[in-house]
Amino acid sequence: MSFRAINQKYLEPGSQILMVLGIVALCQPWNMLLHTYGLTIILIGLIGFNITSKIAPEEKAGTGQMRNRGAQH
Repeated sequence: MSFRAINQKYLEPGSQILMVLGIVALCQPWNMLLHTYGLTIILIGLIGFNITSKIAPEEKAGTGQMRNRGAQH
């Protein structure tokens, strides 16, 4: 499994989940430690998502083209 496949399967969704967990930690009223670090958790997830979303997905086998290539100018 290549790094691009690992990124697409685990790292990108993991950073999205981390952002959601940060929102939950920020909004919950029971644990002050989670509330204190909620914004930090959100920011770490956001930075992770910004990095992992810039990595291009793996090329399709045999076609030489990438998925989600975007607009070509």
